[in-house]
Amino acid sequence: MDQNFEKYVTENMLNLTDKYAIKILICYFLKQINRPVTQNQLTEIVTGDGVINYFLFVEALEELYQNELLYVNQSDGKSYVEMSEVARQSADEFKGIVPKSFRDKILAAGLRFFARLKAGNVKCDIEQKQRGASVHFVCTDNSESLIDLTLFAPDTASAEFIKEKILSNPSEFYSRVLDFVIENEEK
Repeated sequence: MDQNFEKYVTENMLNLTDKYAIKILICYFLKQINRPVTQNQLTEIVTGDGVINYFLFVEALEELYQNELLYVNQSDGKSYVEMSEVARQSADEFKGIVPKSFRDKILAAGLRFFARLKAGNVKCDIEQKQRGASVHFVCTDNSESLIDLTLFAPDTASAEFIKEKILSNPSEFYSRVLDFVIENEEK
């Protein structure tokens, strides 16, 4: 068997494989982003660009929970990943263990993720139906459709209410739909 694996690895495939460094990177990211993040959002951000392997990420995250460096905080009916004070202090102290390129890449992925949700091209229209109305919500990022969803409302007033709620915080609406889909389990 050929032991020279490097010839099969391209630059795009390089990722962080040290679980200790991954834990530091998770804490560093949470401290730097300084906003509520659900576990599903964190998973998408950290593993989305392939910088961290999903399975290593899950293991590292579980160890952070077990060691009480991270915990889940309930707010507004959602579960957010929070950092203990020890984790917050350690994030800066030990950030040098993780190469700056990885820190920058994860932080940029997080900023892109939240900017896409916040400033995405959002469109919400109401269409009258024979019985009731439909609310059509579309959020795009450049040419990619992030969400394209139509909801039925029994009347125009209800449709207007739904539209108003969606447009009051489209990123939160998108996040909740995404969280529901990811957490949905067959019963």
